[in-house]
Amino acid sequence: MFTQIYKPGQGKYTRLGSGFTVGVVVAAGCYQLYKMLTGSDVSLWISTMVPAVILVGLLAGTYWLLNKPAVADFLIAAEGELKKVNWSSRKEIAVSTLVVIIVVILMAALLGTTDFVFQLVFQKLIG
Repeated sequence: MFTQIYKPGQGKYTRLGSGFTVGVVVAAGCYQLYKMLTGSDVSLWISTMVPAVILVGLLAGTYWLLNKPAVADFLIAAEGELKKVNWSSRKEIAVSTLVVIIVVILMAALLGTTDFVFQLVFQKLIG
């Protein structure tokens, strides 16, 4: 039962992506634990096996969790909804990005000018 995939073929990419991401995070954490244990006065056997056991356990838990019916159904539904999304074209994204950059530059100039004017006014009033 543990190795059986719940609804195989459905939500495949969402489950693979989620599993891969969790695997990378867990592997990075176990590597940091390994480096920390290697730097201390712990034997090589313990500093190697503890992160390895934690890695295998967490990856097995992730596999089990991704095949749990409630989680798998959610991921299947999420992938189905993403397929329905009407994605913007490359031109629309480029134009929108350009508008955002221009507005940010104008706002920065406006706030910088306002700050400079207030600085001059208060220097005249105080000093």
